[in-house]
Amino acid sequence: MTVLSPPLPADRLAIAVAVEPDRARPVPAGQREEAVRHLLQTAGDAGIGLVATRPEGDGERLLGQGWPFPSPFRVTAQTLPIVEGLDRVEARARRSLERMGLPRGEALLVQSASDLVGAEGRALWARMQALKDRGLFRKIGFIATVEDGPEMLARRLGPDVVQIGCNILDQRAERYGVIAALAGQGIEVHVASVFARGLLFAHRDTLPPEMLPYGMALSMTRRRLAESRVDPMQAALSYCLNLTGVSAVIASVVSAAELRAVIAASHAPRPDIDWAALALDDGCAALVSRLGLGTANAA
Repeated sequence: MTVLSPPLPADRLAIAVAVEPDRARPVPAGQREEAVRHLLQTAGDAGIGLVATRPEGDGERLLGQGWPFPSPFRVTAQTLPIVEGLDRVEARARRSLERMGLPRGEALLVQSASDLVGAEGRALWARMQALKDRGLFRKIGFIATVEDGPEMLARRLGPDVVQIGCNILDQRAERYGVIAALAGQGIEVHVASVFARGLLFAHRDTLPPEMLPYGMALSMTRRRLAESRVDPMQAALSYCLNLTGVSAVIASVVSAAELRAVIAASHAPRPDIDWAALALDDGCAALVSRLGLGTANAA
């Protein structure tokens, strides 16, 4: 009898490819395409199987031109905001597959759980279910924050996938049992915002204005990591990859070099530190979860 080993935490690693150019240092189109191709090849060689995408910008087109052949990836797509109208939301979901050169996607996710509230939300979910029934997407789900009450919404809708932010600064999804409740319903849980929207690496003079009052708390977290001799990237990945009930941990990367660093950090041994001591208070954590809303693939 063959005994299968349990999957390593790093096997849960997924990526979101940040492909938008730096306006201060624009990159020629050909170089951008080659960089994305190299990044995807690096991901495929490392055994990463899931790529999270969003419809803004030129990312889907660049991904479509960069897939290795045969492609080892499953791809999640996001809807447009419901204020765009149901017809446009559905058409754009189909268009996402076309731009990426895919016959079907792994999952289609409503870009914000708040879009599923009210009559329009019920109609949106029906449209998504129809796309799944036609075989365009294998699964459907939504992206949520802790404040959205995703467990209750999931019980009402029965999604296949829920994506939620969780990181060492904002541990509420774990601490309040949100992840466990979703996984207990048989839902595939994807964790994003692994690097806390970049706050783990930000210096006090580069913090967003709304985070300035919490600069001391962020400095204390970084100090605790330094005293434990733990790299912030390693800590961020280790915390999320070892969360019980999580199927995928989405790290946002901009280059093959950055992806290699993420892969190396994801395979490092789990540090022996007090994770709870690294978390910000609930008020600050809620603010972290709201940073960069609309760019759900942010680090």
